[in-house]
Amino acid sequence: MRSSLSKDLSELTTERLCLRIWTAAEARAVLHSDGSDARPADWAEDFPSEGDSVIAGLLGGNPAWLGTFGHRLITERDGGIVVGSIGLFWPPSDGVLELGYGVVASRRSRGYATEATRALAAFALTAPGVHTVTAGVELSNPASVRVLEKAGFERYVTTPAEDAEGVARFAVTRHNLGE
Repeated sequence: MRSSLSKDLSELTTERLCLRIWTAAEARAVLHSDGSDARPADWAEDFPSEGDSVIAGLLGGNPAWLGTFGHRLITERDGGIVVGSIGLFWPPSDGVLELGYGVVASRRSRGYATEATRALAAFALTAPGVHTVTAGVELSNPASVRVLEKAGFERYVTTPAEDAEGVARFAVTRHNLGE
């Protein structure tokens, strides 16, 4: 799979998706979405999800997350519909960045999460001083485990959780991605 960047680095495109940086206005729209007619026409009917709303709420307190190596909306290239979000929790800690993602229910099982995760992880590994991208997933969410495995991440630890089967931590490096 090939991906490309816009000249200003605001958009990362893959075969089927465009990963574009959130704007402050989009974050406000997510926070104030209530199902009314004011919803942007380019949102999937079930966007934003709960996770998207959480990220939108955190963007104001984390301005770096609105930057090049921050959070992005996942948009279908055909039609321009926003179907989820994916992001990097900037800045890195000792060369490690955390990645998180979510695709709305109406667009799951299409490989979008894997495609977006693979592209953003590869892009993150081009950031100065970044050598590893990590992600965590609850084992009670096997679909998300498969996303990370298909995207080239390798499990490095599993920890027990208080109210679930546990949490698995995954990581990818340039070596894992064949770069």
